[in-house]
Amino acid sequence: MRDCQCPEHRLTRYGRTRWRRFGLLVGLCAATVGGLLTLMSHGALAASFSVSGQQFKVSADQLVATGFVQYGTVDARTEPGAGSPRPEPVAVSAMRNATLTNLCQSVVTDLGDFGAVTLKIRAGTGKDPVTATNMVIDMNAMDGNAKFQGMEIGRDAATLDKGPVNDPAETAQRREGMFSQQADKVTITDLKQVAWATTAGEFNLTGLSLRLKWGKDECV
Repeated sequence: MRDCQCPEHRLTRYGRTRWRRFGLLVGLCAATVGGLLTLMSHGALAASFSVSGQQFKVSADQLVATGFVQYGTVDARTEPGAGSPRPEPVAVSAMRNATLTNLCQSVVTDLGDFGAVTLKIRAGTGKDPVTATNMVIDMNAMDGNAKFQGMEIGRDAATLDKGPVNDPAETAQRREGMFSQQADKVTITDLKQVAWATTAGEFNLTGLSLRLKWGKDECV
């Protein structure tokens, strides 16, 4: 994967990376996902995670994470009446410890003739942020302003050593020879992402608010 042309990045001499726009599948080459899909089609690779047919949106004023790793994999997406699950390429962002300020998460469900209903969760809106350990996010879009410290780009995913600890399910997704990146610390402001799944060893939602509302009322 060394010849893969990935999204543009700038490195400073102090080991930090700053990206004004933290775009879709940061640092993840299309060839990586394409290779995973090819392996799946030949039965050589099982999908790493079974997800519903619904995406959800997440936003936060700021995310600060230590022990950050990112790589590509393929989830199995199940849709009602669709028969066999279909492969869904995702970028996995995994972090050992994370705090999120003013977290919003929303998912919209289409109820046919009744219209749509939105489930929205908010937390960490006061002085105490949301905290998480061993948090893993399977996503296909992310935007924001990011600063990385102690960044390594182009590392073999099977050799990553800065991510979650004691999480064999996450570690099993790291495919040998696949492109990845990791950092000691990442700070993302004005975070917006579209995800298929989130897992965490511990997730503390301070000031939790959960609401259901008719119509489409997604996080922005």
